[in-house]
Amino acid sequence: MRTKLMAVAFVVAVTAVGCGDGGEGVVVEGAAPATPYSGPLHVPARNLDEDSPRATRIESGAAGRALECDGEIYSGGGSEPWSEGDGGSTAAEGLQAYFDIEQPDVPRTGYREERREGDRVLYSLDVEGHTKVAVIVAKDRKNRPGWGAETSASCDPAELPESFTDAQWYEIWTGRDGRRVPITTVNSSVGPEHCDWQEARFLSTGRGEDGRLYARDPAKVLPPGSLTSSYDGDVRLPADARDTGYRYKDRELWLTDHDPTTAYIRTPDGVEAWPEVKDGFGCK
Repeated sequence: MRTKLMAVAFVVAVTAVGCGDGGEGVVVEGAAPATPYSGPLHVPARNLDEDSPRATRIESGAAGRALECDGEIYSGGGSEPWSEGDGGSTAAEGLQAYFDIEQPDVPRTGYREERREGDRVLYSLDVEGHTKVAVIVAKDRKNRPGWGAETSASCDPAELPESFTDAQWYEIWTGRDGRRVPITTVNSSVGPEHCDWQEARFLSTGRGEDGRLYARDPAKVLPPGSLTSSYDGDVRLPADARDTGYRYKDRELWLTDHDPTTAYIRTPDGVEAWPEVKDGFGCK
């Protein structure tokens, strides 16, 4: 399922790239936390050909170690090379260059200098006193003249400020306790406009090879043959269906063990059957 999930995430996420938060500066003033990250600011990063939290931690070097996630690390890695003049003349400008060059899907304002050591600086975005995004900015690295990001990492978007996530492509669900659930566990999204799929909606569960992707397509805007069965907006909830506890507004997610290719969405108006998307699906 990995290729399928990544493809849909890409076609939906492109609409969010470049969105800023407005108003507040990239770097804010303020004292470092009482117990700042004390580990090394440089940890050799290795690229692994796998989609897992372990691989992401290894690929994100020191930035990954500086995070304080409630759950698993969500994204991270090293920077790409850049040309003379693309980097910053100061560490703060290097952080801005990171946003300009890498276009990361994280907040672009409200970062604080947490620690400085030689030609490396740790910038962190904190939520309720815990680091949820970390960027190691370094000076004059190989093929990276001036100041710029060396490694970066972030926690799951569900741990980021709602002021940011409410404007993104994903819809964050809650669990039985009312708390936001990681989007790697479950999330939904409206179909991308550039594909003319706005009348469709996608539901993603799980991560990597264990992930599944379902679709609501009442207007039949998705390509023929892209779903394992037809969407049905009025069905009876199977007797063996179980309530996952996941909620998004007035929607409830129910699943069955005997048929993992169908997700049942219960609303005040009834029950809908969302079929699974076939492998290789995507918008070109």
